[in-house]
Amino acid sequence: MRKAIVVILAGVLMGASALLAQGPPAPPLTQKELVDILKSKQQSAQAAAIVEQRGVAFDLTPEVDKQLRKAKASDAVMEAVKKGTPTARAERAAASGTNVASEVEQREMLAIQNELNPDAAIQLVGEFEQKYPKSPLLTYVYALSAAQYEQKGDAANVIAQCEKSLALKSDNLMALLIIAHMLPQAQSVRMGNVEQKLDATEKYASLALELVAGLSAQSNESPEKFAARKASYLQEMHSALGMVHFQRAMQSLGVVPDQEELTKAEAEFDTAVTISGQPAPSDYYRLGEVRTHLKKFDAAIEAYTRSAELDQAGGIKAYAEQAIAELQKKKGQAPAKP
Repeated sequence: MRKAIVVILAGVLMGASALLAQGPPAPPLTQKELVDILKSKQQSAQAAAIVEQRGVAFDLTPEVDKQLRKAKASDAVMEAVKKGTPTARAERAAASGTNVASEVEQREMLAIQNELNPDAAIQLVGEFEQKYPKSPLLTYVYALSAAQYEQKGDAANVIAQCEKSLALKSDNLMALLIIAHMLPQAQSVRMGNVEQKLDATEKYASLALELVAGLSAQSNESPEKFAARKASYLQEMHSALGMVHFQRAMQSLGVVPDQEELTKAEAEFDTAVTISGQPAPSDYYRLGEVRTHLKKFDAAIEAYTRSAELDQAGGIKAYAEQAIAELQKKKGQAPAKP
């Protein structure tokens, strides 16, 4: 039996915070939040755009109008507030026949997002699902649940929650990123249906790449932060595609791993480690594995070395150093070139 592929996860999938930046919509602004924005030198010029994007959590009374004007709200801001009140949103939803999340639903989803204990968060997800089975936020809640199951190392439930999320919203980027990352990993592959999972990963990753290409910056996001966020998404998807080709290479029927698939895996992992300024040690480790099978020993040692250097937690470093020692020994035993 072929030796199992070593897959080491360096913590929770790229950090739930990075995913949530594209996931659940931000809740409507409270009156205090809007006043703080109006008083902020950095955000005041964007106040109308922020209100248009998020809406407000209060209705516009004469007293509220007076307070906002006192905070130097422009006519454009006041018009955006008027259109973004709970009453105005509800009227538009009723006219169009769409389902709009209530403020209570938004607060409860935010509580799930901010809950640090995975078990507690998963319990809150179950309660939300029972109370709001038709909520437009449910797709995001399922994706949040998937991220919590990932922390617990429960691959089956990560996949199941993402599938539920995508059944409600097929272009939910947060769910696509999570499931594309998880499906080709060893803990998922061991559960069977390998080819089906690898094919699904390619489909999800390809769609995610299309969505990332069409992203625009959030209203309060600097160009630098937006570029870094996009790069982190691209890094994850190229890493996932690298795992697809690596798994296919190692699942091939021949004695030697499929060289064509290994070459594709090398290209994807090489992209993953160079596309952002924060390469993952696990991607360098996998790149080392791929190059070892391609008999590119010097390049493999270089990748393993970078993996060990980047691994602050120490979970990958020992494996990388062991791989380097084995390759150096193998190089020493190789016959000298004439």
